[in-house]
Amino acid sequence: VGSEMCIRDRSMTAYSVLAVTPTDDSWIPGYIEPVGKIIAKHGGKYIARTTNHEQVEGEDQPAALRVILEWPDAQAARDFVNDPDYAPYLEARHKGSTSVHFIIDGKDELA
Repeated sequence: VGSEMCIRDRSMTAYSVLAVTPTDDSWIPGYIEPVGKIIAKHGGKYIARTTNHEQVEGEDQPAALRVILEWPDAQAARDFVNDPDYAPYLEARHKGSTSVHFIIDGKDELA
């Protein structure tokens, strides 16, 4: 699985999808610019960062902010999450919010 996974990961776009609800928003001003640079370092880019979202199905899963990032592949997303430069910002986000982060392969497995 290991080498096959790396080959697969390096061949397709991936997306990060986050739901973030700040519990203390003091971390946000110092997060946005430096984290944007770390994202770019790993080839990522923001597709959406918005408080304007609507859940239309399923059990209520409220979040103040929804974020979608595009990556060259899933490994780039993992490299970002594990980047030592990102660690203090990730810790600040975890301490100052309730959040979840999914990495999603950009493919249709049902096609």
